[in-house]
Amino acid sequence: MLAPMQGLTNSALRRLYLQKYQPDLVFTEFVRVQTQTRKRVARNELTDLQDHPAEAPLVVQLIGNDPAALAEAALLLQAQGIQHINLNLGCPYGRMTTGATGGELLRQPQQIASMLTALRRVCQGSFSVKSRAGYEDLNQWQRLLPLFEDSGVDFIVLHPRTVEQRYNGEADHRITAAMALKTSLPIIANGDIRAAQEARTLLVQTGVAGLMIGRGALADPFIFQRIRGVEPLTVGSVLRRQELGQFIGALWPSYLQKFSGERQALMKIKDVLNFIPDPDLQRDLGRLKRATSRAAFLARLADYFPAVQAPALF
Repeated sequence: MLAPMQGLTNSALRRLYLQKYQPDLVFTEFVRVQTQTRKRVARNELTDLQDHPAEAPLVVQLIGNDPAALAEAALLLQAQGIQHINLNLGCPYGRMTTGATGGELLRQPQQIASMLTALRRVCQGSFSVKSRAGYEDLNQWQRLLPLFEDSGVDFIVLHPRTVEQRYNGEADHRITAAMALKTSLPIIANGDIRAAQEARTLLVQTGVAGLMIGRGALADPFIFQRIRGVEPLTVGSVLRRQELGQFIGALWPSYLQKFSGERQALMKIKDVLNFIPDPDLQRDLGRLKRATSRAAFLARLADYFPAVQAPALF
């Protein structure tokens, strides 16, 4: 699965991955469920969801804290053709003016139970949760698991850090393995999956049903096909640059169209570059990020990631 990444997994990025790199399914950025307006989902977010290949599975991730509002949002999305709903219980920055959301909710398990019940009641397709292992206690998942099982979720995506850790330290997939062993629900491993061999090892050692990959898929878009054995497990530095150049070059025209202007497209594509965790490429990625025009950006892309050809076409 291509992970939900706030500010990144918009319809243009999702479409490119589905067409060229083929994750089994993709997630939206989290969709904020409004409680102070009758429009539970903002219009721009609904528009982003509509721009999606009909044949490809799309999971919409909701973030909110009001059970009734979440249920109404899920019904609205299903009326728009969305079949897969996920609830965010992991974002370490998840607060709204109306109260705790995301990972903050792990401090309020009874509130979580009400939300899960309300969503499961209305979700006709799959309903899943994406959660941290706990708020401050890495063993809290043992107390959360019965809530998830009793609510009838279809699968659990586990990021084995605490909310308080944010993204510090390492994801402890021994916890993922322990959860997979303790439940019959499918567990999806998420967090610090950076390379195809690492991903294969994780599948074998933890007994999980699948993997959710975020930054690792930005650094190596072919990681999904490498895990399957369709692409080579590893590549040299020259081919790696070529593949990354192809990825960025293919993303540029879609961003230019989606974000209606050169300046906005540059800002958005630089957001993607910020999340490519490859120390060997940081110097040249930094040069790309300092470009202030389309011409400069594409010229530098062709210089440092030479797989891109004929930038004038973009």
